[in-house]
Amino acid sequence: MQAVLECPKIAVIRPQGKLNAANALEFERDLTTALTANDVAILLVDLAAVESLDSAGLMALVSALKLAQNLERGLRLCSVSPALKIIFELTQLDEVFEFGDNAESVSVSP
Repeated sequence: MQAVLECPKIAVIRPQGKLNAANALEFERDLTTALTANDVAILLVDLAAVESLDSAGLMALVSALKLAQNLERGLRLCSVSPALKIIFELTQLDEVFEFGDNAESVSVSP
């Protein structure tokens, strides 16, 4: 008898600069494309290079999280700076999203 071990595919998106109304639609489109790829079980959004996040950028992340939940896939955030972490705390979204210190610290179970 053979044991079959399934490893989920992880896609990583690393946005840079500002996530705001000027680019939130494109960012959300990128997140949606990554989440709907057939072989992706977890989407990891690495925010290390993000300088600022406004409500439009935040809504793109929330929309992607809802899509991930509907598709029964995981969405995790990592490398969130203290300045961005405050935004998640003020909006109480720190209780909704899963966070990791860096890409290596995020668990692979969906």
